[in-house]
Amino acid sequence: MTIRVIIVDDQAMVRAGFAALLAAQSDIDVVGEAPNGKLGVEVSRSTHPDVVLMDVRMPEMDGLAAARALLNPPPGVVHLPKVLMLTTFDVDDYVYEALRAGASGFLLKDAPPADLISAVRVVASGEALLAPSVTRRLIADFAKQRQAPRQDQSLRLNGLTPRETEVLVLIARGLSNQEIAERLVLAEQTVKTHIGRVLNKLGLRDRAQAVIFSYESGLVTPGEQ
Repeated sequence: MTIRVIIVDDQAMVRAGFAALLAAQSDIDVVGEAPNGKLGVEVSRSTHPDVVLMDVRMPEMDGLAAARALLNPPPGVVHLPKVLMLTTFDVDDYVYEALRAGASGFLLKDAPPADLISAVRVVASGEALLAPSVTRRLIADFAKQRQAPRQDQSLRLNGLTPRETEVLVLIARGLSNQEIAERLVLAEQTVKTHIGRVLNKLGLRDRAQAVIFSYESGLVTPGEQ
């Protein structure tokens, strides 16, 4: 199955470089590009990509606003692409807000070419792209600035089984599926099943939102090990 991608970035050389790299892959097809968020939304709605590579800072409409527009579309718009944010900084409040809006993760612009290709494939498969170390830094840093846990989210935790809650805590602490499996002495496929149930019960789109939900509900607090 070919992964359809569009690239939204205000730097023409960045778009061209990413497009050439991705188009060289047999399983990836670059179907469009745009120099700002406003046009990026239009291109996405006309080409229906699987993945949108979205720069954070752009003129006319930044990546955050564009991600919100794509992931929370008006009535009648049914296509929801996966959004992968591109940023120069590894910890950025725009990136955090993009994750809250439903983006599937983020990638540093200076990441190695192989990482970009892998990121597109990971996000297209339905996984979130959050490296454990970055998860800890990004979410914990901003969770410290948040107010008391939201009661509506805390109540939603009641629908989880003890094992599902345990898995959610470990996701929030930045553990990979393999690390969770080792910690809980489970098969990795079993961990994936638990994660799927957690996302379904809590109405979350992916792992990125699960991490944020864990902090905002008070299930996990910054500094916990």
